[in-house]
Amino acid sequence: MRLIGELHRPDLAMLPIGGHYTMDPSSAALAIEFLGVDEVVPLHYGTFPILAGTPAQLREALAARGLGSVRVHEPEPGETVG
Repeated sequence: MRLIGELHRPDLAMLPIGGHYTMDPSSAALAIEFLGVDEVVPLHYGTFPILAGTPAQLREALAARGLGSVRVHEPEPGETVG
């Protein structure tokens, strides 16, 4: 993640937060820190009970890392992020 952040300087990350098969919110917060992005779209959560991570937990994990200013998008199906 740090290499991607340094080489490409992304503005937005799309990261899984579900937790069982993917990163959990705490791991995603660390990835966001490594990437250096200001915005994130969480993915792969809430579709099955085992994917228990939530955007609220991601916000908490970001705040705990001093990254409370990162914007967490929660688009509804069919919505766009802009």
